[in-house]
Amino acid sequence: MPVQVSLDELLKARGMSLTELSEKVGLTLANLSILKTGKAKAIRFSTLEALCRVLDCQPGDLLRYSGD
Repeated sequence: MPVQVSLDELLKARGMSLTELSEKVGLTLANLSILKTGKAKAIRFSTLEALCRVLDCQPGDLLRYSGD
């Protein structure tokens, strides 16, 4: 998939677990896991906003386009 999620890298940089992020963002661990593994087909802007707020990042830090 050309759009990749850099959630693992951001979590490591922040010293935060997926469980902790789940609690702070208000999303289930299962949904965050789907996003983290790149299996998500879409992301809501409200979810992206919450992730950026908690991780103190910009959308471009979380998502990247790798081309064809």
